[in-house]
Amino acid sequence: MKFSIEREALVKPLSLVSGVVERRQTLPILANVLLSVEDGVLSLVGTDLEVELSGRVALEDSAAIAGAVTVPGRKLFDICKSLPEGSVIDMQQDGANLIVRSGRSRFRLATLPAAEFPVVDALNVRGSMTLDQLVLKGLIEQTGFAMAQQDVRYYLNGMLWELSQQAFRVVATDGHRLATSHVDLEPGVVKGLSESEATQIILPRKGVLELSRLLQASGVPAEVSLGDNHLKVDTAAFTFISKLVDGKFPDYQRVLPKNSTKAIIAEKDALKSALSRAAILSNEKYRGIKLNLSDHQLQVVANNPEQEEAEEVIQVEYQGDELEIGFNVSYLLDVLAVLVSANVKVSLSDSSGSALLEGVDTTSNAMYVVMPMRLNTNKQ
Repeated sequence: MKFSIEREALVKPLSLVSGVVERRQTLPILANVLLSVEDGVLSLVGTDLEVELSGRVALEDSAAIAGAVTVPGRKLFDICKSLPEGSVIDMQQDGANLIVRSGRSRFRLATLPAAEFPVVDALNVRGSMTLDQLVLKGLIEQTGFAMAQQDVRYYLNGMLWELSQQAFRVVATDGHRLATSHVDLEPGVVKGLSESEATQIILPRKGVLELSRLLQASGVPAEVSLGDNHLKVDTAAFTFISKLVDGKFPDYQRVLPKNSTKAIIAEKDALKSALSRAAILSNEKYRGIKLNLSDHQLQVVANNPEQEEAEEVIQVEYQGDELEIGFNVSYLLDVLAVLVSANVKVSLSDSSGSALLEGVDTTSNAMYVVMPMRLNTNKQ
């Protein structure tokens, strides 16, 4: 294998691919990146056996020689990144080594055979669709914060993707709050599913975070394929493959409140500011705050074991019975941080029922459910 490439053309895809590679691996080859040259295209692949990421760069080097080899990913990236801008990098396989040259710099890297590099076999695709990268990224960012991190209920440590002919929906929950958003699909966008079918997968947390990092350009399509054991997202610049979580996700439809009797409409920024200030004096462990609702007014109260107290009052659109209810303030602030609407609608039933939050003046289909907390935990 032999090729030449400009530094700038190599650094970005190498950065993305080496980001998947873990520094400490039980298998030495998993610290490596697979480099292969074929038909004038350089392919770079990194994996940790859960997530596999492939980048592609067209070579302008007519003298390139086809071949494949694996090299330490982080070392190669650090070398290429440290070279001066505008540099041309020459790489050539030399027995069990890869020689990297640029100007007066020369590096010899140890390699491992490409044949030993683990790659995902062909996917058994259940359903696929083409979606704008920025739309997919938006869905992930609107909901990803609600994923569990290290829950023993392993199926919560990820995000549900549900695909039908009519819509694509993502859902995340940690058992205390739930976030969901969807995009309606045009006829013919979804392949492999009948009109009445729907398929669900659970993408693990690491896969969600890596994919969100990759998705960038608006107007650039991504081909999304949902398989039995893997998810594949294909673009012109990269191919992303992730293992799936083997488990059954909770029925999100049962969690969404359907009998709310009280509706509050508040200015998002005003509510966010009031909650942020009150949170300063909330219990550091439980993060509890109390909401007191009355005609056209919402009072936010927080206190802690040091007998300190914060009180905020904001004007809201509400008429009805008075209500007192407690929440984890961090959960409410997480929702307000991703809500794109200028105004937020909060639907409630009673002091023991969940709150449903959604934007008022927006085309977003995002909805958020936050479970209440017992008010006496605020002072613990």
